[in-house]
Amino acid sequence: MSSGPKAPSQSAILVKKLALGADGPASGPTVVVKDCIDIAGLPTMCGSRAFAQSDPAQANAAVVASLLDAGCRIVGKANMHELAYGVTGANAFTGTPVNPLFPDRIVGGSSSGSAAAVAAQMVDFSIGTDTGGSIRMPAACCNIFGLKPTFDAVSRKGAVPAQSSLDCIGLFARDMATITKAAGIIIPGFTAQAAPKAEDLVLARLDCAADGDIDSAVDGVLARSGATIRSTALDDFEAAFRAGITIMAAEMWELFGDLVGTGLLGPDIDARLAAAANVTPQAVAEAEEVRARFTAAVDGLLATCDAIVLPTLPSVPPTIEEALDPAAVVRLTELVRPFNVSGHPAISLPTRTADGLPASIQLVARKGDDAKLCAIATAIEPSL
Repeated sequence: MSSGPKAPSQSAILVKKLALGADGPASGPTVVVKDCIDIAGLPTMCGSRAFAQSDPAQANAAVVASLLDAGCRIVGKANMHELAYGVTGANAFTGTPVNPLFPDRIVGGSSSGSAAAVAAQMVDFSIGTDTGGSIRMPAACCNIFGLKPTFDAVSRKGAVPAQSSLDCIGLFARDMATITKAAGIIIPGFTAQAAPKAEDLVLARLDCAADGDIDSAVDGVLARSGATIRSTALDDFEAAFRAGITIMAAEMWELFGDLVGTGLLGPDIDARLAAAANVTPQAVAEAEEVRARFTAAVDGLLATCDAIVLPTLPSVPPTIEEALDPAAVVRLTELVRPFNVSGHPAISLPTRTADGLPASIQLVARKGDDAKLCAIATAIEPSL
């Protein structure tokens, strides 16, 4: 599906090299963990100067404990967009990872290092977080697989932020076999399912705003798969995108607003947090009303099909130069953020446009059906 990865500097992908877990080549898969998740004895810096001198974590996050209990070898803490509040992966303080397969294009954020480490074949899989697309979006940019589980399926104990109504811990890998194996490690109660025959699947192809080359790439995969495809729409889809921005802004201001103007934040994050101060309680209440309506609409649609399918990104990832213009990145979470609002599990599957640029397919399943979602994705994988 792709040529071999480039060899980007590990210094921008990892903020710390580690050697945690059992020793030896057969001791288990190698993993990196996003640096907003606690590893005992290390500071959790969240990609920010504001936390660079914070006290070391006293205990491993729940997900880290699960990894170590399963025999995984944690080889590093992964870089990230500062405070997990950005989509490009650019970070002036800790450095910006290079996109291993498409070095002229953004790596994506906020789980930038976690995605780059997998794409560069540094590890078997990696752990990231997804509040508004922060796993699925960099997975799409780096042309790898990225899973956002059902909201609250993976314990967020030991993760920053401590409280969120949107954020999920999930993972990246280069193939569905590894995604499925890793999901079994981090998602309690996950039992892998046999992949169905693709031709037995009924998928609801969501009508949404995406560029023609992206739609063509997605629809080509679906046609090759042999699945039954039904065109559909979702009420409040665009409103859910806006609601997700509102809710995230309000929650981020509550968590980190005291850092605005201290000089400890990058200019992009300082400006975003300052703007978040203007989100009113009424706006949050209206966003929560959208959340309720949209969640019900997704549940209703999923009662009629095996999964919803749509592009992960509405366009190919912008180049690094293009991303300097905020208008070039404003669309990038339009198709992923709504499913943070609803809490449904979603996975990003890599493909390419006719020009060989990264495109990606997003599958969404019923809440709690993370194992079924992985099985459906495995059935689609040969058509990518």
